[in-house]
Amino acid sequence: MPVIHPTASVAPEAQLADSVEIGPFCVVTGAVRLGPGVRLLGNVYVSGPVTIGEGTTVYPFACIGFPPQDVKFKLGDKTAGVVVGQHGLIREHATIHAASNDHTPTTVGDRVFMMVNTHLGHDARVGNNVVMVNNSAVGGHGQLQDNVTLGGGALVHQFCRVGRLAMMSGGIAVSVDVPPFCIADERNRVKGVNVVGLRRAGWPRQHITDMRLAFRDLLRAPMDRDEIVAELNRRSKECPPLADLARFIEESRERKRGICPGHGKVPRVLATWLGRMRRGEVSLAGLSEGDGEEE
Repeated sequence: MPVIHPTASVAPEAQLADSVEIGPFCVVTGAVRLGPGVRLLGNVYVSGPVTIGEGTTVYPFACIGFPPQDVKFKLGDKTAGVVVGQHGLIREHATIHAASNDHTPTTVGDRVFMMVNTHLGHDARVGNNVVMVNNSAVGGHGQLQDNVTLGGGALVHQFCRVGRLAMMSGGIAVSVDVPPFCIADERNRVKGVNVVGLRRAGWPRQHITDMRLAFRDLLRAPMDRDEIVAELNRRSKECPPLADLARFIEESRERKRGICPGHGKVPRVLATWLGRMRRGEVSLAGLSEGDGEEE
């Protein structure tokens, strides 16, 4: 039988596995399914439709399944809700919002660790073995692929993706896709390959070396995207993960999203300014006198 504290409120339609524990002052409403070993420690709020997989622990004041922060979504609209995988840790004040549609839920994979005050927006998709450090957040429709790590306060703009085994340093934001296997260390910039993450994932040393060479030769240098993809596919015969990187870059183009460039490339803001200078709209002399600045 589930263990439910007398002060908890659990909807009659909730489906609870026998080994579920629901602590004091929890509120479970709507079509909620809690798998074996799920623990809601206290003051947890779950609003269905929500499914939480086996062995997941949710800490006080976490909120799961509440309506999306989407102006088009109205209270009472149908939602596919939230699906959380197995053996996750959802710490205090974390929030996972329901989908803004009625067919595909906001999805969190297995063994995901959401630390204090982390946030997943509506329709987000999170893979397995993801770590979100305190105060990191993913906007609506954002994606974190498998084995991603977001540092403290890292922010992912809506619709953006962070590729598998990538890492974002703390306190930065991205509004374009972060390529897999890389480290983002500045706003919309990647500095290199996530070597520590690849080693922990059991990659062969030669594959790590090949990935580092590919980053140096292709993602740092000013090159056409078609050339980058073609060269990655050619090199993938010796290092198969490079094909995943090529596919990710192609998908970013299809989604009309850019990718974070390496430090050898001109930043987007500077590229825009250089374009204006070539067109004669600004000049170095005029810049010192305030030319091109907003009033």
